[in-house]
Amino acid sequence: MGNTASTAPKGKKEQVRNMFNNIAGNYDFLNHFLSVGIDHLWRRRLVKMLSKTNPSRILDIATGTADLAVALVKANPKEIIGADISENMLNVGKAKIKRKKLDHIIQLELGDSENLKYENAYFDAITVAFGVRNYEDLDKGLSEMYRVTNQNGGVWILEFSKPTVFPVKQFYNFYFRFILPTIGRMVSKDKEAYTYLPDSVSKFPDGNAFLERMKKAGYKENKQIKLTFGIASIYYGKK
Repeated sequence: MGNTASTAPKGKKEQVRNMFNNIAGNYDFLNHFLSVGIDHLWRRRLVKMLSKTNPSRILDIATGTADLAVALVKANPKEIIGADISENMLNVGKAKIKRKKLDHIIQLELGDSENLKYENAYFDAITVAFGVRNYEDLDKGLSEMYRVTNQNGGVWILEFSKPTVFPVKQFYNFYFRFILPTIGRMVSKDKEAYTYLPDSVSKFPDGNAFLERMKKAGYKENKQIKLTFGIASIYYGKK
């Protein structure tokens, strides 16, 4: 995972930043190729759910190359802010937004999920797609999200989960352990990035364990919506 200094190991946050800076140029291609395009359907499902709340301001944390931020335009908000710690990922996202002529509604900026610079209760909706498992301090990240969510606003989190049904579980584990890292390494030239992915998913407290962490942060009416045999999930919580 990421490069480490010779004197002392870097924290998870710095390692994640380095890793995503390294693979930014190939990230979109690999993301859609390795998920066989299903990630588009998952984002669309999240946007459909979120749209029902008619949010005016949306914060997309760990926005990366802004795939979810772009999809969120369909929810007709007045403002979308995408925040990420990787400069290179944001640069790819900014080019994409400019190309799609969406820079009047989407703004991308450097931001730390555990130290958000926004005012209390500023956003109607917070979204994170495949990012919470990269938080260095998950509870701090969730409490920061809660702080900037306005009263009656909500959080929508899209994340990989662990399928339990045979044979999906067995195929998923094989794919994540062997196929995905091999292809990812060949295309991105980063030896660790696509080994980090299955490791981070296996360590992430999914399902009820994550719903408990959301509850601890203050969110209520928390629920998990499983997608594609439990390969991914949307987690929702209301302030």
